[in-house]
Amino acid sequence: MIEKRNFYIDGAWVAPKAAREYEVIDPSTEDPCAVISLGDQADTDAAVAAAKAALPGWKATGPAERIAAVERIAKVYAERAEDMAQAMSLEMGAPIDLARKNQWGAGAYHIKNFIDAAKAFDWVHPLGDGTPGAMIAYEAVGVVGLITPWNWPMNQVTLKVIPAILAGCTMVLKPSEEAPLSSLLFAEILDAAGLPKGVFNLVNGDGVGVGTQLSTHPDVEMISFTGSTRAGRAISKAAADTLKRVTLELGGKGANLIFADADEDAVARGVRHCFQNSGQSCNAPTRMLVERSAYDKAVEIARETAEATQVASPREEGKHIGPVVNKAQFDKIQGLIETGIAEGAKLVAGGPGRPEHLNRGFYVRPTVFADCDPSMTIMNEEIFGPVLSIMPFDSEEQAIEVANATPYGLTNYLQSGDGARRNRLARQLRSGMVEMNGQDRGAGAPFGGVGSSGRAREGGRWGIEEFCDVKSISGWAE
Repeated sequence: MIEKRNFYIDGAWVAPKAAREYEVIDPSTEDPCAVISLGDQADTDAAVAAAKAALPGWKATGPAERIAAVERIAKVYAERAEDMAQAMSLEMGAPIDLARKNQWGAGAYHIKNFIDAAKAFDWVHPLGDGTPGAMIAYEAVGVVGLITPWNWPMNQVTLKVIPAILAGCTMVLKPSEEAPLSSLLFAEILDAAGLPKGVFNLVNGDGVGVGTQLSTHPDVEMISFTGSTRAGRAISKAAADTLKRVTLELGGKGANLIFADADEDAVARGVRHCFQNSGQSCNAPTRMLVERSAYDKAVEIARETAEATQVASPREEGKHIGPVVNKAQFDKIQGLIETGIAEGAKLVAGGPGRPEHLNRGFYVRPTVFADCDPSMTIMNEEIFGPVLSIMPFDSEEQAIEVANATPYGLTNYLQSGDGARRNRLARQLRSGMVEMNGQDRGAGAPFGGVGSSGRAREGGRWGIEEFCDVKSISGWAE
């Protein structure tokens, strides 16, 4: 078992003020793998005070110095790659190959893209309307509170910490108590990279405790949160009295529209994407809508793909999915699978319970439902597990109507060989992102949604802008 770790405040590892302890559970065994301390108000206050004290100096540094600091972070992050992959595999059950390539790799990818964006960022520039001396300046928001989830730990930590550093902000990070080990390692990386003390601080805690304390703290100017829509609403309300900026990246219920002229791999690719990371991705394409003439074949391909999806220990190398993060998540998924059956969806693969070869750990059978309709619970609730729901459609108009019939709006997907159709429907889908024909988003593209998915725009120059105030200046000397 990993020993209890202290908090990182003002450039040093410090003992927590309180003695509340929390066991981190290895989801592959259901046994404790680490013990952490949960912070209280005094810990949060100390971290915020350190960030506030460091703000004037860090905000006054030039962009080149801040970029150099992030370049040092990138170097140390690369050096600790295996340690980081092992930490994420242990704490949230990512299969080790996925942890090495995708989980660790997401952080490296974002750090590089932020460095590129910062080098091209125009921090002070003319308004451009022909008014002499009219300028626009981007300046750090101030002290920011960062609250991150457990499902893609370094993806979300780097999407917040790195642009905040580049913008000149100072910060307090509260990682998920379910997966804190990777963030503690990330604090070691920032320390080794020589980030000035107080710029980055970390306090472990839960949402009710440290999360609320950051959201209501009068010296915190902004909260950046990734997590559930329910928690996002609570944070918005808690932050209202102090008039904080709040950016939210929340849940999703992505639709994957597959037309009869889609490429041969479209259905299998959609199933694999839905099941990636054991289905624990807010942008997963969990609703597959298939043109009726291609529907029966699509259901059969989905069944075959699900049955070919291996489930195994995250310690094992190879292509497979691991457990979901904890018992609460496991129980929720099992309940929604049972609900899908009770509401009349056709179970074509998987189903309730663990895979037959596993009797311990929070493993879920890769599950596919067919003949769904938009009123079913499994077509509306975010399941956050390896569960796919499929239904047919008869027209573009019906497909768009069903896809948009959700309060979420994070990512939708579209598969068709007709370029004009893709372009037309991409503009009609209500979501912050649309990915078509298996094409990934471009490097530095913004990640975020609309509606109940929140309206954050994380990544690239948009991610840096979120941590900036825009100042209008007139009378600038030529």
